[in-house]
Amino acid sequence: MTFFQLMRRNVWRKRLRATLLMFSVGIAFLIYALTASFLGGSQGAAGASDNLLGVFNKSGRGLPLPLAYLNRIAADGDVAAVAYTARMRGFVEVEKNVVMTSAVVPRSIAAANGDELGLTPELIAALEESRDRVLVGRALAEAQGWSVGQRIGVTSQLMKTDGSRDWSFVIAGIFEGANASTDTYFMLARYDTINAARARDKDTVDAFVVRPRQGVSPGVLAARIDALFANSAAQTRTQSEKQFLEAFLRQFADVGLIVSLVVGAALVTILMITVNTMLFAVRERSFEIGVMKVLGFSQGRIMTLVLGETLFIFAAGGAGGLFLAKLATLLIGAEFGLAFSLSVLLKSVAIIAGLGLLTGLLPALNAMRLPIVNAFRSR
Repeated sequence: MTFFQLMRRNVWRKRLRATLLMFSVGIAFLIYALTASFLGGSQGAAGASDNLLGVFNKSGRGLPLPLAYLNRIAADGDVAAVAYTARMRGFVEVEKNVVMTSAVVPRSIAAANGDELGLTPELIAALEESRDRVLVGRALAEAQGWSVGQRIGVTSQLMKTDGSRDWSFVIAGIFEGANASTDTYFMLARYDTINAARARDKDTVDAFVVRPRQGVSPGVLAARIDALFANSAAQTRTQSEKQFLEAFLRQFADVGLIVSLVVGAALVTILMITVNTMLFAVRERSFEIGVMKVLGFSQGRIMTLVLGETLFIFAAGGAGGLFLAKLATLLIGAEFGLAFSLSVLLKSVAIIAGLGLLTGLLPALNAMRLPIVNAFRSR
């Protein structure tokens, strides 16, 4: 029998106990992976950019800004590219099926934010072919079952000049996003189409998207842009994408703190339960440990054996929890923006290894230091 086989058989000696421990560990890491995936996904701030600025109305993001601000922002020498967007909220077929449309100038948005959204020259050309064309994000397309060339209808809160709220578009292409944390649950339409047809707020935008030049501090540029419009009727607040998302999430709660507290409580509870269980398991096997020492097992090998058992429990349970978390991110609707990335996996593996060693340390030390005489007396 190999050393690994001995360790594995010791783990499964009490099958119900081992199963419950692994189940508890799995649930703890399922919670951790899902919350980490949320923070690292498109609905969280962890994956957001610090180098992409958004210029919004200081009085509220829902209030418009004049399109005339564009030239004054673009005139700053530290601005590499600037684009603008007008948001149109609507629904498809039923009111609960909400979709968001961003009206943009194709080449401008490609210059300012094209790399993050995955806007290729082919997609931009397809969007420019006709005024009713739109580009659909991959997450939205998969959720709705849409394909390129399909005509779709959106009922919007934005009224048209003819009194209708129904907008019709043809899907010209699907953009993928740079990575899994990129939000692609929306559409890109042409600003000239939306602006010409809407009944109010013509020649206004919801936000400007600004990309600073290489080496320029985004914070310094943001302050300078806001200073341009400090005495205007519509003052601005310029923030990085990450700052905006963090501020938005803090409107509801400090999500990062809540996640840390919940995950920390779960992991500490699992640690205490496992330590107590392993201490009890070592006491149960005192006689066997004494026999192993008589047969020539060194203290180091006995310590390694107990540590291996706790690592096996954490590895098996953690792997199950991470598998379920990955499955959940694939099955849950794309609008939740969960991203089970490589960084989440690596952090999880590191925590599994660390907790496995920490949990098994005290039981392993007790087993290593157990005198042979005391071990035989336990019989």
